[in-house]
Amino acid sequence: MTPQQKAESLGIVFEKQTPGYLNLCAHSGSQLFTSGHVSKLKGKLGAGLTTEQGYAAARDCAAQILNSAWNTHGTLDGLRVVKVLGCVNSAPDFIEQHLVINGASDLLHEVFDKAGDGFHARSALGFASLPTGVAVEVEVVFEIK
Repeated sequence: MTPQQKAESLGIVFEKQTPGYLNLCAHSGSQLFTSGHVSKLKGKLGAGLTTEQGYAAARDCAAQILNSAWNTHGTLDGLRVVKVLGCVNSAPDFIEQHLVINGASDLLHEVFDKAGDGFHARSALGFASLPTGVAVEVEVVFEIK
């Protein structure tokens, strides 16, 4: 299956986006740069929210990112995941940011193949707060092959 077909088989919905204040996915040369996509889940990991809830939120962020890449590129086919940045709204003693952002990485591995175009560099960072109190924010850089 192609990445587009894999994503659709996983239930990811692709919908046309209305341009807003910022570009959700900018095309420059042979790369696509996504803006940070935020979770619907609000709150702080390690202070009310579990790692599992954060994982699901990060996965949702990645699904939103795939929709934005689709809106810009027209398909997920022909893309390679280069870099993922995951930001986690964390309590001071929370140390499982990497496990939270695995939610985004795992979805990208499923769609693009972990041993292939889904194998990416990544940073998973904890923050004292994120905009509007969201639990997770993720951005991705894709290469157009």
